[in-house]
Amino acid sequence: MSFIEEFQANIEALPNHLRRKYALLRDLDKSLQGVQTQNEQRCDKEIEDMIQRIKAGNVTPDSSLIKFSDDALDEQKHAIRIADEKVALASQAYDLVDAHIQQLDQYLKKFDEDLRRERDTAVVTGAPATTAENNVKSGRSGEGKGGRKKTRLATAAAATATAATPSGMDLDLPVDPNEPTYCFCNQVSYGEMVACDNPNCKIEWFHYGCVGLKEQPKGKWFCADCAGTQKKRKGK
Repeated sequence: MSFIEEFQANIEALPNHLRRKYALLRDLDKSLQGVQTQNEQRCDKEIEDMIQRIKAGNVTPDSSLIKFSDDALDEQKHAIRIADEKVALASQAYDLVDAHIQQLDQYLKKFDEDLRRERDTAVVTGAPATTAENNVKSGRSGEGKGGRKKTRLATAAAATATAATPSGMDLDLPVDPNEPTYCFCNQVSYGEMVACDNPNCKIEWFHYGCVGLKEQPKGKWFCADCAGTQKKRKGK
């Protein structure tokens, strides 16, 4: 089982664990409210009784007899124990969520390291970077001209950002200054890209959004510059 599969399996069980702890918290809270209400009523009655006895002269104001009963004190101690249990449960719920956050941080750190290695490799080879899971070859690597229409999916993080970012807008992503740039926008590789079928195309790779594509083109595809060149050749 891969790290992400293990994390997904653990995170799926998290809501049930939290639900049980929150249910216990609600039960403890109800018990605490009941004990507090009962204790407040008992203390109010005992205070009223003390006031009446002082007025009757049976007890002096500084007498050691002016104190709450053992039952009232026991209720207060019980309320404190329930409150401590609530704090412990809340801490357990917090630690449970925090453990999953730390696990996710570890995965993201590993994923970021993989992306950095991939970008370094792309800089050396001079080819657009690809993810390990979506390594689609371009036509120039031996699939023939017909294969050049195949798209390339960039890093998962960049693809997610691209989906929410209009074409032409600067992406707030860490970019290696030595990483090759592509397309009319002269930006680095990200999201889905398509290759021009003109083997002499100066740019070669283009972002979907920059050339108005939403899906993989069928048949041969030429960029605007090369399409004009192809029409001129056919005209001759």
